[in-house]
Amino acid sequence: MADTRITNLQSSGKQPPLILPPQRSAALQGAVQMRIKSSQSSGERLSQSKSMVLQESDLPPKPISRHRRNQSQHNVLAAGGAAFSEPLMELKGEHLNVAKISESGKKQRKNWTVMWSVLTSEKLLIYKDRQQETSLKPGSKPDVVQLCGAVIEWTTEKSSRKNVFQITTNTGSEYLLQADSYSIASKWYDAIRKTVDSSTKLPLRRSNSTEYLPRHSSLPGYGSSSPSTNRQTVEQPFECFSADMFSSSKLKHSTSDSADKNGVKNRLKKFITRRPSMKTLQEKGLIKDRVFGCHLLTLCEREGTTVPRFVQICLDAVDKRGLDVDGIYRVSGNLATIQKLRFIVDQEEDLDLDHSQWEDVHVVTGALKMFFRELPEPLFPFRFFQSFVEAVKIKESKHKIQAVKKLIQELPKPNHDTMKLLFSHLHRVLGFSRKNLMSTQGIGIVFGPTLMWPELDTGNMAVNMVYQNQIVEFILIESQEIFNLDRK
Repeated sequence: MADTRITNLQSSGKQPPLILPPQRSAALQGAVQMRIKSSQSSGERLSQSKSMVLQESDLPPKPISRHRRNQSQHNVLAAGGAAFSEPLMELKGEHLNVAKISESGKKQRKNWTVMWSVLTSEKLLIYKDRQQETSLKPGSKPDVVQLCGAVIEWTTEKSSRKNVFQITTNTGSEYLLQADSYSIASKWYDAIRKTVDSSTKLPLRRSNSTEYLPRHSSLPGYGSSSPSTNRQTVEQPFECFSADMFSSSKLKHSTSDSADKNGVKNRLKKFITRRPSMKTLQEKGLIKDRVFGCHLLTLCEREGTTVPRFVQICLDAVDKRGLDVDGIYRVSGNLATIQKLRFIVDQEEDLDLDHSQWEDVHVVTGALKMFFRELPEPLFPFRFFQSFVEAVKIKESKHKIQAVKKLIQELPKPNHDTMKLLFSHLHRVLGFSRKNLMSTQGIGIVFGPTLMWPELDTGNMAVNMVYQNQIVEFILIESQEIFNLDRK
């Protein structure tokens, strides 16, 4: 009777409610599907499909969340890969204290700076200020911290500040980030941590081996290079892959992997044995000797002088246009311009300090101080450090002068002549103290740690710094007597 009623309802134009016997409703639950159009559309009526029972393949697919679909586009790199269930956090910008302590594994001086930080789905952008983010100028590019394969952790050893965490990139660069508020620091730590976890770096490994191979940009899914170049490159950057991809697929390697490995080793050995020597490269002009960071004796021997030419031209430039400048040697010049000057000098290019790009005399003085700071052995050699400290402790002035003078006369010729030229110049700077506001104490503070430091920091650094300043200040005051300068 129930079947007859259903048939009659389908043949009629009316749509009464569907009534099923209790014993059949449970069996048909989940199999009976009703497709009902919205009754809000004008001119449409409720309709029922002709087929009440649908096969499993005919069931409409479960709608996909737009957020998860977008997320899968970022994380799934192969068919069958699944998206991360936890969405990435992107922080659009906030001021954080940032210090870059390493560049590709090379340690750098820690210098905290307030930076405008922006977190994206795969990297951290660090701007000097907020306006730089929207600036279209060529030099307004941010410092990009690639989070692919990075390591993030809280640290209390790298800084005495609170709420400090460290980011180490897969290229060896290290950044310290800090905020005075723990909630802000924790928010950024959690967001960066999720970003790092979402782009897990998984290197490939040869079968039956513990050796990991880097991913090359010519591998499938990374670039458009031909597959024939995949095995020819060994030392190439890593690529980040989703963990889901590796959980659902297996890597297959050729049986000739060991042969390829031995072939690469043999080619590397041949290249190393055939490479030219340092002397050959210098003779061909491919590698040039540096000025900054070169030992003073080596530099003077190469130039055939007892005073480096760079020191001479810098002192001449300051004598010409900087003796009466306020804060000379105390005020720092623009670091980027100083580094540009340094690059030109190291490349042995012609240096004209009268050019307009070096019009700021503080750039010249900054480069000169950088030259002395980067000497492998300071202007006051290591073996003389303690002797100068003992000499400056002498109470009687005349005996102190004689002791210091004797030590300076024992210095190597380049050290003695460079020191004599420098202190005679600083004596002239002191003659304009009313205009440049530089005293003997101020010059001692500037040049003390620049011209001398102990080979090993075994003692008290604060005490050593006091002696460094006192030695330079005393030599400056008694420079005419010590160096036998002409009295005017």
